[in-house]
Amino acid sequence: MSRMATELDLDVLNVDALTAIDVHVHVEADGHGRLSLDDELLAASAAYFKSDTDRSPTVERIAEYYRQRQMAAVVFTVDAGTQTGHPALSSEEIADQAAACGPDVLIPFGSVDPLAGESAVRRARRLIDEHGVRGFKFHPSLQGFSPDDQRWYPLYEVIAAAGLPAVFHTGQTGIGAGLPGGRGIKLRLSNPMLLDDVAADFPSLTVILAHPSVPWQDEAISMATHKANVYIDLSGWSPKYFPPQLVRAANSFLQDKVLFGTDYPLLTPERWLRDFDQLEIKPDVRPKILKDNAARLLGLTPG
Repeated sequence: MSRMATELDLDVLNVDALTAIDVHVHVEADGHGRLSLDDELLAASAAYFKSDTDRSPTVERIAEYYRQRQMAAVVFTVDAGTQTGHPALSSEEIADQAAACGPDVLIPFGSVDPLAGESAVRRARRLIDEHGVRGFKFHPSLQGFSPDDQRWYPLYEVIAAAGLPAVFHTGQTGIGAGLPGGRGIKLRLSNPMLLDDVAADFPSLTVILAHPSVPWQDEAISMATHKANVYIDLSGWSPKYFPPQLVRAANSFLQDKVLFGTDYPLLTPERWLRDFDQLEIKPDVRPKILKDNAARLLGLTPG
């Protein structure tokens, strides 16, 4: 499958007909019965989020779920095989399945394991050229790497050269929460300030700071204010728990830099939107957060 084929498929994604674009949706199981994390880590994150939703929707089921809600979804897995010892789901399969069953609603991102070194760089190129991914997802704490280390710069160079965005988990994580030592997962690796060097050294790379970056929310707001290529997605937290400074920024000076995201299947769009409705967000800002900012960032609309 060529990148051009997937780009043409995006033409069937009717942005005007969408109510929202969810920029943060996890594929946690594939059609072969494989899971993105081992049972202990999956259980810990479900307990942290108090989630009783189905944790194993396939790409096909995710497409139908979002199609019924007239939403588009950015879908991805996280390849953390080196750090966790657990085999990752295939980003190649996810991208190909998204193109086959959901080009009207699914936007596939790739994930590669930075600790794999040069092979990760080569794989990123293949995911772009042969599978048409529209961006990349990283989770520094789970993958066990410090994103500001220049060892990973060749990987960022590939993504930047393709004009694609990169999503980085920031802040607290439910993965490993409540387990002894957090199962070795180090929160400091998800401090958003570790991405300040990346955004500065790669001005053509769009960096999306995933989630309210608690306990470093002010740092994330500062970065998104300072650097034109830094955005914030609002996934992983119910809006009723958003830090007040994030709500103020999203409603004013960062209204063009924040993006709707859920962290589905851990949070559903219904729950997120219900709580978002209770925030005092200006009427003209709501559509920017829910759809317009993401459509522009993802190249679905001009601007």
